[in-house]
Amino acid sequence: MYKRAVVALDGSPVAEAIIPFILEIAGPLDMEVVLVRVNRPIPPEVIEGSRHVIVEDPETSRIDAEEYLAPLAVELRKKGVRARTQVRRGQPAEEIVLAARETGADLVAMTTHGRSGLGRLLFGSVAEAVLRESRLPVFLMRVTEAQVAARAAEVAAR
Repeated sequence: MYKRAVVALDGSPVAEAIIPFILEIAGPLDMEVVLVRVNRPIPPEVIEGSRHVIVEDPETSRIDAEEYLAPLAVELRKKGVRARTQVRRGQPAEEIVLAARETGADLVAMTTHGRSGLGRLLFGSVAEAVLRESRLPVFLMRVTEAQVAARAAEVAAR
């Protein structure tokens, strides 16, 4: 059925909430998991009142993203799941869809922050854009920061 899944992560605990679900299905299906992090280009910022401009260092961003993904992939491998990582640069939704296509994935899995109303209007929804643009099945799990905090407190209490 599913042989390869792209799992989109943005570095937040909310995004990482998809990992337990992936663990449940990846092992029994012998699925390979490609953990993808997209670095969004940051425009240069002028420091007001000076001639200084702050410019993003794409290489540092790439290294940071790789260092974030590496331990997650190691944890998946320890649990018997074939896992690899990929860092991309660009608009998140576009890059997630491209990553899925280029890796030969047959599933995209990610969380959605579940914003609605004004929050959705202001911040947009990467998950919604991936769902709209992808030709593959997209598994979306709605997770809020409150749910992540409650789960972390529950685990800490054990």
